[in-house]
Amino acid sequence: MLTLLDQLDKGTLWRSPGGIHPPEVKFLSNATPIGQLPLASTYLVPVPQVGENCTLAVKVGDSVLKGTPLTQGTSIWHLPVHAPTSGTIVAIEPRASNHASALPVNTCVIAADGKDTWCELVQNQLDDLSHQQIVDKVRSAGIAGMGGAAFPTHIKLNPVSEIDLVIINGVECEPYISADDRLMREYSQDILAGIGIIHRLLTPKRIVIAIEDNKPEAAKAMQAAVSQCGLPAGSIRVTVIPTKYPSGGEKQLIQIITGREVPSGAIPAKLGIVVHNVGTAYAIHQAVTQGKPLVERVVTVTGRNVGKPGNYWLPIGTPVDHVLTATEFTPEPDQKVIIGGPMMGHALANIQVPILKGTNCILVPSSQEIGSTPEEKACIRCGECATACPALLLPQQLFWHAKAEEYDKAASYNLKDCIECGCCSYVCPSDIPLVEYYRIAKSALKQAADEKQQAERAKQRFDARLARLEEEKLAREAKAKEASERRQASMTGTDKNAVAEAMARIAAKKAAAQAVTGESITEESSVTTTDTTEVPKGKAAVAAAIARAKAKKAAQANADGTDTNGAETDNAVTMDANDSISATDTIAQEAPLSQKDKVAAAIARAKAKKAAQQTDTAPLESTETADNTPALSTDDDKKAKVAAAVARAKAKKAAQQAETAASDIEVSNTEISVSDVNDAEAIKKAKVAAAVARAKAKKAAQQAETNAENGLNQTTTPAVDSAANVHADVNADAETAVNAAATDIEVSNADVSVNDAEAIKKAKVAAAVARAKAKKIAAASAESKTDAEIESVDEIQTEANVASPSIAATLDTATTEADAVLPSVGSTAEPIETAPLSSDELKKARIAATIAKAKAKKAALAQEANASSDSSVTND
Repeated sequence: MLTLLDQLDKGTLWRSPGGIHPPEVKFLSNATPIGQLPLASTYLVPVPQVGENCTLAVKVGDSVLKGTPLTQGTSIWHLPVHAPTSGTIVAIEPRASNHASALPVNTCVIAADGKDTWCELVQNQLDDLSHQQIVDKVRSAGIAGMGGAAFPTHIKLNPVSEIDLVIINGVECEPYISADDRLMREYSQDILAGIGIIHRLLTPKRIVIAIEDNKPEAAKAMQAAVSQCGLPAGSIRVTVIPTKYPSGGEKQLIQIITGREVPSGAIPAKLGIVVHNVGTAYAIHQAVTQGKPLVERVVTVTGRNVGKPGNYWLPIGTPVDHVLTATEFTPEPDQKVIIGGPMMGHALANIQVPILKGTNCILVPSSQEIGSTPEEKACIRCGECATACPALLLPQQLFWHAKAEEYDKAASYNLKDCIECGCCSYVCPSDIPLVEYYRIAKSALKQAADEKQQAERAKQRFDARLARLEEEKLAREAKAKEASERRQASMTGTDKNAVAEAMARIAAKKAAAQAVTGESITEESSVTTTDTTEVPKGKAAVAAAIARAKAKKAAQANADGTDTNGAETDNAVTMDANDSISATDTIAQEAPLSQKDKVAAAIARAKAKKAAQQTDTAPLESTETADNTPALSTDDDKKAKVAAAVARAKAKKAAQQAETAASDIEVSNTEISVSDVNDAEAIKKAKVAAAVARAKAKKAAQQAETNAENGLNQTTTPAVDSAANVHADVNADAETAVNAAATDIEVSNADVSVNDAEAIKKAKVAAAVARAKAKKIAAASAESKTDAEIESVDEIQTEANVASPSIAATLDTATTEADAVLPSVGSTAEPIETAPLSSDELKKARIAATIAKAKAKKAALAQEANASSDSSVTND
């Protein structure tokens, strides 16, 4: 049984599946030798061309010579690019790429000086170089596969496995391209020198130069060069294969020469086979022996619309439009310019793009050669594409999944094994551009793989950063621990005592702070509420202040005992009420309250005053009633009680109305706008009710005093005291209403700035009425009581008229109503002679008058202060 090598020596060939036979048009360009074109004025060198992660070695304004490296990099996949001619770097900017998409890529723009001066070249003897030095020279020269794939050549020259067979690809199966044909004809010796370098590096058992049978001149030239080379006899041979497209594909050529099929996803090196292009072998010889980098290549310029078709040495970076101009290009309407052959090439959207290392052809066909692009029709499932596929794929399934953007499913049908030869598109009766769909799908899969790889690298960097931070943290902790141990070791006894004392002070401060915090929490928790919702901060402070005032009042009451002295008790109650109000005011000053909190504070102050006055009135009434009841007759007692009850009821009714009005104002302040008319009406009604209550109380007091003056004798003096007590009770209730009304006025001043002036006037009227009442009580013992009453009433009326005509009218109305309600009480009293008041009773009356004045002044001052603060807030 013959081995593979024996079969190679005999020239045995195998058939490859699929393939087509398009018409050949090589005669347009292969008839003339390789020529030269004039230098362009500007060259465009994309960076990088092969590989990634490179850095620029030049900057704008630098002068470069031909062969000067423009980039440098450390990646194994990176290949440097070199200046194609001498000149100056005028720009480094994005320019359109030599790709079907024409997407911009970073490009070095070189203005040629026309001299085409080479940089310093280092020539070497092959025997003086080691294998690694040869590979390094190939890499530094930037040599890539010249057949179109542009795979880094130095990687193929340094495989990890043993190589048995090297195939030199001279097939060139595209119908129009003849660059390799002319190169083999004219530079066969240089190609064989490059093959000798490959043989030295890989030491294969056989080297096969494969050429299609449509290139007989190239085959003869290569055969002649083989016979003259210094390689061992029988180790290298030229094999001519049948013309068939795409027999020049790497995997297809291996199958034709050896009969072996490269597995899906594998590379030929795993089979011990390496394939190089004849142009690559020529570039290897130039780089290793003469030190020339890859700065130019042979390019076929062909097509019916080119005046001078042929093959030309073109520097890498030469603009396509310059090449077409130099070859007398005559464009047609809708002219196509194709890079590569008609089968695997792509049309350019912009001809201001450069020649690259993998560019082997510029095709400018006429409309007779390649017609307009036909309209794509529906697939009829004829199966011709599957028959023509040289990679034995299923183009229909690949097309359906690619069109539906189901790229993963397309990949499951071995999309990556597609060589994009275009056989399927060529034979498709529906004119479906199948290869275009496959290219889009491949690009999408490549982008997804790149994103996944970037995410993985980012995750690795993140994990490495976390590990580094953890190491740094542990290092800092260890360093701090060592420093602490060193400090402790170097401490003396005094230092240790100082540290201990400092620690003790810190612990003591911390314990004291915790104790204060616990005490404040306990004090605050003592003020409870039945509401389960959270109490606002302002309301809680007000409630706490009221609770403290009440506690203080209770403590003072327990300390003082049940004192029957009216003045002393009144002073105590007044002080308690003042303390409560002062506490509330203090909290309001310390912590700025919201509008609702101000209303709540005002109501709390009014209720505190009312509670203090009720406490003051109740003991006096009960004590004096108990003392005076035995001294009065049954009728007098009954009449006095009736009068007192009527007065108290009306005063309480007025106070309740005032409190109800205050509650209404609080609700309205919370839910209604501050400029609402109903708030002013509620305030006005509350003030009128307070004025009526005061008028009625005054009327009752006057009637009681008149009755006492006309009908009571010396033995019934306690009845006068009872009437005075009734008067005091009524006065207290009326005063409560006044205070509630004043509170309402204060609340309205805080919320309704429009009624500030009127509220202040009404507060002054209320204060004047209170002062008049005090004077009336003080003058009760005087003989000229009637004149004093008239004078007091006139004074009240005058102050009311000055302050506000509407309030004066209200007081007149209230007086009339009081006269209509209470005449029966006074008419039933029998005339009794009045005895003059004793010194103690006169003293009590003066004390009561003083207290009333003090309360009136305090109410007026508070009212004015609130009015001024509200006006300042409004101005702000």
